[in-house]
Amino acid sequence: MAKFFNTAGPVNAADHYCLPPLERIKSADVEGLIEQRKYFVLHAPRQTGKTTCLLALRDCLNARGKYHCVYANLEVAQGVREDVAKALSLSIRDIAENARDLGDEIAERVRVGMESEGASTVSLTGFLRRWCKELGRPVVLLLDEIDSLVGDTLVTVLRHLRAGYASRPAGFPQSVVLCGVRDVRDYRL
Repeated sequence: MAKFFNTAGPVNAADHYCLPPLERIKSADVEGLIEQRKYFVLHAPRQTGKTTCLLALRDCLNARGKYHCVYANLEVAQGVREDVAKALSLSIRDIAENARDLGDEIAERVRVGMESEGASTVSLTGFLRRWCKELGRPVVLLLDEIDSLVGDTLVTVLRHLRAGYASRPAGFPQSVVLCGVRDVRDYRL
């Protein structure tokens, strides 16, 4: 198959014409933020290659072996709008499934264990804490389409991330990248 220009989703360099994604985001600067255990935002207009850059960053970091980097798309939770518990559950499931795709069975085991405990509330903080402790390697979490969440759901996700911040890197993701079209200051709360 001949290469072509792709405007519908992540670019695959084997199939599509593309610019080197890690050069576009100044990966050395991004890796510096990760090394410093920062939580930060990557935002840009639609269809500019954000997801492609995140996936390339994930692959690069995982290839080096220092971090366990997992990408998740929070757009899966957009459809449930203000059902915060369902949105958190869908987000946790997506993180666990993406981790499993990378050979990490721990995230799914933690997720299923939490569900079987019948916790009265779904806790993204609890999931991330257990997963990171059991994994035993610093986690970098790339959360794409964060700004697809609105209202209480968005506030809850951000608060759950903040709640575990002091426990990093052994008991919470060392670094979290929030990616979307808007900057945090512009989120629809």
